[in-house]
Amino acid sequence: MVIMTLSAAETAMWRLVQRYTGRVGYRRGAKVEGLLENPPVIDCSGWTGLLLTQAMCAENNAAGHIMFSDTHIRTMQACSDRIIQEIAVRTGYTLAGSEINACSLPRCATIGLKMGAPGWAANHPRVRGVTHIVQIVRRPEDDVPFVSESFGDPVRPGISLTSLADWLVRSQPLLQADALWAVDAFRLASAN
Repeated sequence: MVIMTLSAAETAMWRLVQRYTGRVGYRRGAKVEGLLENPPVIDCSGWTGLLLTQAMCAENNAAGHIMFSDTHIRTMQACSDRIIQEIAVRTGYTLAGSEINACSLPRCATIGLKMGAPGWAANHPRVRGVTHIVQIVRRPEDDVPFVSESFGDPVRPGISLTSLADWLVRSQPLLQADALWAVDAFRLASAN
């Protein structure tokens, strides 16, 4: 077995995944405060935002200086399309549609998806039509990538974890339709 040394950010995200996967339900519009409800709930952008903000704070603490500014951290507390847009604009880096595969993705990419045109989005236009967001996380024991997300799936609603390989297979229709965008929030550290 290969033991990998993960960054403080990756370790922080994995701890959150271990703590909440399968234990937290989904509710659209529920952000981090929803974790205090009984039963706990969170939506996709609330979950991804929590993963990213905790990861950025962990990197700042480990480095002993500011790698991610308060502005960068606050940027992660938004709706799915805004998180993707802000990271893309601030880093100048985006992969789109068919450019996305297991080899091209950054280690801990954040991916926005255009998943149809839900009724609630009619009054809330979305940049690129992004209505869902997921986060790649890494298992410490073997560095295997997984996709962590909170989703309103009627069968398994809430926070789930799927291997990146399986998630990419399941996402082929969206990849072929150029309805996915990947960004790398950790490139924001170099912008500081």
